Amino acid sequence: MENGTTTSRRTWNFKENEKLVSVSDLTVRSVLNKLRCCIDPADTRPIIPLGHGDPSAFPCFRTTPIAEDAVSDAVRSANFNCYSSTVGILPARRAVAEYLSQDLPYKLSPDDIYLTIGCGQAIEILLNALARPNANILLPTPGFPYYEAWGGFTQMEMRHFNLLPEKEWEVDINAVESLADENTVAMVIINPGNPCGNVYSEQHLKKVAEMARKLGILVISDEVYAHLAFGSKPFVPMGIFGSIAPVITLGSISKRWIVPGWRLGWLVTNDPNGILKEHGVIDSIMGYLNISSDPATFIQGAIPQILQETKDDFFSKIVNMLREDADICYERIKDIPCITCPSKPQGSMFVMVQLHLNLLEDIEDDLDFCAKLAREESMLILPGVAVGLKNWLRITFACEPSYLEDGFQRLTAFYQRHAKKQ
Repeated sequence: MENGTTTSRRTWNFKENEKLVSVSDLTVRSVLNKLRCCIDPADTRPIIPLGHGDPSAFPCFRTTPIAEDAVSDAVRSANFNCYSSTVGILPARRAVAEYLSQDLPYKLSPDDIYLTIGCGQAIEILLNALARPNANILLPTPGFPYYEAWGGFTQMEMRHFNLLPEKEWEVDINAVESLADENTVAMVIINPGNPCGNVYSEQHLKKVAEMARKLGILVISDEVYAHLAFGSKPFVPMGIFGSIAPVITLGSISKRWIVPGWRLGWLVTNDPNGILKEHGVIDSIMGYLNISSDPATFIQGAIPQILQETKDDFFSKIVNMLREDADICYERIKDIPCITCPSKPQGSMFVMVQLHLNLLEDIEDDLDFCAKLAREESMLILPGVAVGLKNWLRITFACEPSYLEDGFQRLTAFYQRHAKKQ
């Protein structure tokens, strides 16, 4: 006894959630946080952040004043201080339906739209809605690790198909067919591509849809980088093939409007044949929404103004800057022998490059490369292992051109310091 209380209890009944701890290590955020810890605080140079897809820190990538005014107007109106409905407020859902329908052969209804806290929550909702005993989902390699994290947390089996670098990162259709069985519920595609910077042609997307119909699965099309295409291929939404196989599109305003922190996304059912409703997927989505949180109502209130009034010249400016940055990145990569790029990026904000360890000394793998690069050059690049492709690197090029030039000078110096002696 001490001060009249017992101190004899030696154990407590709670402990960490081991699954949550393990799956959180799979995220881009987790890997980059560890790399930031490697940066030498004594280095007074600015950090070159080529690891994360968030260009909003750079003045040249500021969002349009129309979007800023829309949020301000929504807040000052006092009309959006209330709770949201489970699926999102009707004016916002109607605006998203009209916005997305511009690129489709049919019209979406507001009932096809579910507003989410960014695209990340859309992934969370959908994978939980599809999870059931013995279910498996087909994921691309390389891919976006958030799918792995939520797939693991929901205890779905994850099966991986390759994207083919020699074919501009197209889906390996034959591999997908060989992986699928009666327990396969869906496959994921990301277009424009994260982490590869690819853009899929209409012909390739149609092959994916036809294969999905053959296998009896739905297609999850992650289009968070929709319309950020600057190469020879235009962006084509997977939803145009919703009559062949059901498509659930995930998207947001985060990237096209350069506002990832506003956390407004959507989950959209492209299913004119009503297959998702018939098989209970809509009920499962609604069930999860009923126990989850909603996007901030004032952001939802701003959505109609943001989607309807943003001018084309804003979008053109963003795409042109990305094209310029992609050109700089692609050309500078050629000057560094230890990395090679299989194809020039045509969309999104990323490029995958292969790391040639045989040309380097005292570098064990891609993670070791990125940790030492952070420590020696105050520069962040994402190791390929974080997106499922060991000994590759994902470089983010959406930043001020001067930062890119500085970054590649540092990368060149790093290579020369660690180059294997001839």
